[in-house]
Formats: sequence, C-alpha cells, structure tokens
Amino acid sequence: MFEVAIGLGVLISLFFLETFGAAAGGIVVAGYVAMYLHQPWTIAATLIISLLVFLIVKLLSKVMFMYGRRRMVISVLLGFILGWAARTYGLFFFLPADYSVNVIGFIIPGLIANSMERQGALKTLSIMTVAAVLVRLILVVLFAGKLIG
Repeated sequence: MFEVAIGLGVLISLFFLETFGAAAGGIVVAGYVAMYLHQPWTIAATLIISLLVFLIVKLLSKVMFMYGRRRMVISVLLGFILGWAARTYGLFFFLPADYSVNVIGFIIPGLIANSMERQGALKTLSIMTVAAVLVRLILVVLFAGKLIG
C-alpha cells in the first residue's frame, strides 16, 4: 500500500509541478502525507517541525551562504535532527496525552521546509494538501476503501 501511495504521490506531484509550477513539498511528500491523513496530530507534528526547520534555515541564511544543495542538505539534516528529538524526548507534550506523536518519516520535514524556502510556505502547504488528499482519494478507490492505517 505504501509503495502505491508513494508512486501516486510522485505522479501527482510531478503533474502539479508541471501544470502549476509548484512543488508539493518534495517529490515523495504527498504520498507519505496521504498515508497519514487519518492521524491529524502526526501531520501537525510534521508541519511544526517543518516550520521550525524553515525558520532556522532563514536565520542561518543571514549569516552564511544558503542556496541549492547546501540549503537542501541543511534542511533535511535539521528536519532529521528535530524529528528525532521530537520522537526521543517527547517535544510535543502539549498534544493529547493518549496520543504518541510521530513525525512522518525522517526526511519529510526537511523536504517540506526546503520547498517552503524556495516557493513560499502557503504555496507549498496548499499544493501538498491538495496532492495528499487526491492521492488518498485514489487509494480509497483503488483499494475499495480498505486502507491500512
């Protein structure tokens, strides 16, 4: 199921990129987010980490050259570190106590943050949301509503 979601996410992300000129946060992001649409706190945690990475990269860019691959690597690395810290040290203590917060993937927050840096947060989040919902809808149709997770 995850493989199908990622594949559909890649196709839909590519379609949106070519049609609207806007990326859905990264080529694999829409597929991953689609698989977690039933867990809004997980998506919220991922977006919080992404926004933190986005802000940190903005601050770092004032004191060092941040462009291209360097920005991408730093975004992914910061997303990985902050996601790991959130999982390990429970940084999302303000979320419901009966909910174990998990950030989606290890590189997803960094990919989203990098895309927000390039094209803006609103555009990235809008395209990502539409693409993820579209992927999820196609998955529901393909698997006759029997989605796992």
